[in-house]
Amino acid sequence: MTECKVDDNKAKCTCTYDSCSRQGMCCECIRYHWSHSELPGCLFPPEVEKTYDRSLERFIACYSGQ
Repeated sequence: MTECKVDDNKAKCTCTYDSCSRQGMCCECIRYHWSHSELPGCLFPPEVEKTYDRSLERFIACYSGQ
């Protein structure tokens, strides 16, 4: 079984929501956001991530040029 490298993940995490309890635990982060029809902040450009709009619609708009 693969071991989660929380400290390494935290060092590379671009999420600006400091009080998030899932930072560094990517699998939990993805599970949480997906259950809300969202994507994690690390998948968005920095200027969009800071808006905390994690919606699928915003993700598509970011990468489709809309």
